[in-house]
Amino acid sequence: MAQPQVPQFFGLIPTGHAPILTPTNAPTPTSLVYTIPVVQSRPFSHIVVFLVPGVELPPDTAASVYISLPSPGPSEPTFKFLGGIGPGKESAIFKISGLSNGNSSHEVDMDAPESSPAGDITIGISIEPASQVSAQMASLSASNSQALVVAAKPQQKPDTLVLAQRIIKNAFNFLASFSGNVAGGIEVVPLKAFEEWWRKFEGKVRNDPGFLERDGD
Repeated sequence: MAQPQVPQFFGLIPTGHAPILTPTNAPTPTSLVYTIPVVQSRPFSHIVVFLVPGVELPPDTAASVYISLPSPGPSEPTFKFLGGIGPGKESAIFKISGLSNGNSSHEVDMDAPESSPAGDITIGISIEPASQVSAQMASLSASNSQALVVAAKPQQKPDTLVLAQRIIKNAFNFLASFSGNVAGGIEVVPLKAFEEWWRKFEGKVRNDPGFLERDGD
């Protein structure tokens, strides 16, 4: 039994664009390649991939979706797994902006200004065993969850003593310029200067509540 032709299986649309893109290449009967030019006048940040209505994948298979982003220099395309679609999940939306091309720390932002590097985005869709696609999706989900945990880790706040020292330092630096000597050589600071410091300090706390928690002068 001959395998169905992949180009009839899938639809792909960059968000905000129309019509449905047609494949540029079909390397094998079970794989399909799309090329999407990056045009700064028509930015997009996501792509939609879906199974064409009325089409069914072969039993026990699903479709893996891969992406290769434009590179700042000549290099072989490197494909990154985006996710999968198949029975029970016939469509998916994948975020494109901000992804690394896999060869370096270079990132492509479809919503960036005109000066951003342009090129072609390559999307690969491959029919693979459902178990293999599920394993890749589980690995991707675990990796994303770990990244979110790291990004959300709260910064350690300074203790009360450190905060008190920073408040005193702030007051001392402000009031030092108002000090003067009275009879007997006693150094004093006018009460008005303290009131002025407190007014400014209180305003800064309102505008930037965390400024005392940041290390620095």
